[in-house]
Amino acid sequence: MGSQSHGHDEPTEAIVEVDRAVQHALDRLTLLTNASEALASTLDIDEGLRRLCRTLVPGLADWCAVDLRDEHGRLRRHVVEHREPDVLSPGLYEGELPPVSEESTASVARALRGAGPLLVTEFTAPDCAVDPLRARELELFDHLGADTVVIAPLRARRQVLGALTLARTGTTGALDEDTLPLAEDLAHRVALAVENARLHAEVQHTGERIQRSLLPDLPTDGHLELAARYQPALATSQVGGDWYDSFVLPGGAMTLIIGDVAGHDLQATVTMSHMRNMLRGIACDRKEPPGKILGRLDAAIGILYPHQTLTCIYALLEKPDEHQRWRMEYAAAGHPAPLLITAEGDTRFLTEGRSMLLGVDSNQLRPDATEVLPSNSTVLFYTDGLIERPTEILDRGAARLRQHAAALAQEPLESFCDELLTGLAQASSDDVALIAVRIPARHESPESATATAD
Repeated sequence: MGSQSHGHDEPTEAIVEVDRAVQHALDRLTLLTNASEALASTLDIDEGLRRLCRTLVPGLADWCAVDLRDEHGRLRRHVVEHREPDVLSPGLYEGELPPVSEESTASVARALRGAGPLLVTEFTAPDCAVDPLRARELELFDHLGADTVVIAPLRARRQVLGALTLARTGTTGALDEDTLPLAEDLAHRVALAVENARLHAEVQHTGERIQRSLLPDLPTDGHLELAARYQPALATSQVGGDWYDSFVLPGGAMTLIIGDVAGHDLQATVTMSHMRNMLRGIACDRKEPPGKILGRLDAAIGILYPHQTLTCIYALLEKPDEHQRWRMEYAAAGHPAPLLITAEGDTRFLTEGRSMLLGVDSNQLRPDATEVLPSNSTVLFYTDGLIERPTEILDRGAARLRQHAAALAQEPLESFCDELLTGLAQASSDDVALIAVRIPARHESPESATATAD
């Protein structure tokens, strides 16, 4: 008795269609995931948008662009990315765009007015445009090639921040109505990322302004020359707890202070102001050696801010003695050692008078040290952002500081500080504060000059 087969091993057409649909959905989900990761990888708007476009090209589009409105409503093309990099000269199609008028017929203007996402399949010549923005848009389509285009508005918090443009040329499959929901989802994610980046930049800018407003005006002295700088981290746009200070005590001694509160946020900036003011009050109330002053600050921190730590150097410059020698008495609590630079370019770290950082053990004795400062020398106080790098040992950063400072020994003090920041702080992931003092040259008394002449 024979057997009959009622089926076959070939998948049915329906199963193939399901498989295609599942694969299509997975591809889109992967694209959205990659786009989200690109946007979340940085808080720099331009860099984040460029990474986004590179994930969309060529998988979704042959080229894409992102236009954003600034706080004044002006429209700027931040990014254009093409599947063939040689087609684009850097920045050629990027930059400020013509004004967006209510009458503009440009597709991007319609998107900014809330329409969309829009599917564009017909294009006219650029010289047929009736307004400048439409002309610029058609020029882009013409120069880069566009067979079909989708433009989606970037909406966030009931505002339209800009537009995302996706284009395909005639060499690949056309964009269609099926692309619109995906473009809308992408545009929503882009808008949220732009809004978050702008809010972050606003907070950082506010923190930096607060920090700079808390930094003091330096005292003027008939003999000593002072200069100071503060720079937030350029690599991360972070503010923090770095500060410097200087003031003249009632007895005539000049204080030099540098400090760094743990943390890299607005709270660290606020805490820094509290620490600075406490130290000012203690120093003005007590004419004591620097080690004693830091000990009193440590005790106050233990009572008022029991979980706060910071590093600090407190130094006193006394008026010169009968031999015109300037003496500096100082104490360092966990802070990088000051650098002494002679007029001849010799350098030496002042490594005495050291103890652990403040906020750890308020019972610790805090020693201080005294240094006689050569004529025309410079003493530099700085925070660790000037020398620390995540990928290298600290000794290398210290050696780099000595090398730069030695080369600048003869420079005016303001230039000395500027050049140090330019040479050392550009790649720092931390904020940087520094304060420098230049010791005056010694002058012969009239009696000794007369004796020499005789």
